[in-house]
Amino acid sequence: MKEKRNNISQTTAPLVRKIGILIHVAVWTIPLWIPFFFTGRSEFSVTPDFFFRNCIIVASFAIVFYSNYFYLIRRFLTAGQVWKFIFSNLLLALAVMSIVHLIMQQLPPPEYVITEGKREHDTIQMAGFMLRNLFMYSAVIVLSVAIRMTGNWFQMETMRKDLEKSRAEAELTNLKSQLNPHFLFNTLNNIYSLIALSPEQAQETIHELSRLLRYVLYESSQPFVSVAKELDFVSNYIELMRIRLAKNVELQTEINIENEEAQVAPLLFITLIENAFKHGISNSKPSFIHIRITQKNKELDCVIENSFFPKDQQDKSGSGIGLPNLEKRLALLYPETYSLQYGREGEVYKSELSIILTA
Repeated sequence: MKEKRNNISQTTAPLVRKIGILIHVAVWTIPLWIPFFFTGRSEFSVTPDFFFRNCIIVASFAIVFYSNYFYLIRRFLTAGQVWKFIFSNLLLALAVMSIVHLIMQQLPPPEYVITEGKREHDTIQMAGFMLRNLFMYSAVIVLSVAIRMTGNWFQMETMRKDLEKSRAEAELTNLKSQLNPHFLFNTLNNIYSLIALSPEQAQETIHELSRLLRYVLYESSQPFVSVAKELDFVSNYIELMRIRLAKNVELQTEINIENEEAQVAPLLFITLIENAFKHGISNSKPSFIHIRITQKNKELDCVIENSFFPKDQQDKSGSGIGLPNLEKRLALLYPETYSLQYGREGEVYKSELSIILTA
């Protein structure tokens, strides 16, 4: 899956680059043609001489812009050398203005066509020319910094999100790799205790276990599965556990779903159900386990109530990683769209998991 995502990125990157180039070309073309929009509406008309001078000015702005965009910002500003950045831009602006002024001096004096007659354009004093253009070049520099820094921010934000996504995927894979042996350990422990009571039932249980493992090893490798598949796995597991229950244990299950094709992350409920069978059963006292799983619209709810017979430290039927593992997976898979509560209420232990399905 990761390789496919990288291939998509490599395919779209050149297209994004080409679009970016076209946008830059379009932006710098607009100032060249702006005077034509005002032809006939002001005191002058656009002559070839005026258009050529306008091209020189726009080109000077582009030189200042891209000198910052491709070099000065990266070389000085992002390195924290602000004064060197300001000084470099001052030298750049003065140099560009001087070159533009020299080029303009070599051209014939500009003539403007006046609607009420012709007049020669007054020569702009050098000081006014320098101050006016220094302000305009400063605006171009500020614009270049804003665009470049915004682009850098988006790039860093994209990289940060990709890193977070990769970290989350790696952590989910690690949590799932812990869950599978944990599930297998608990089930084998149940089968071990069943062998002494009924070898025939133990054989049947092993057969049922093979079906469950097929789901755990293959189906659950997907990020999401249908609610129908997940709850079928849950039902099979409950029936597997029912085989070894004593007569004094009351087991009730209720499963109602509206949309069988709704998608859910696999193996979310098994931890709560395992805990119910681990802590809710007594071989000598009346005990019960009530499991209710319902799905309506996009909400999937699991409520489990069981009698409470906590195991002592001599009991080795599990490592205690189930609930912390589940909470971490829920936080990664359903951030801010799940609710998990569990704890003892008198003589009853109650677990409630509610998920807003997004897939």
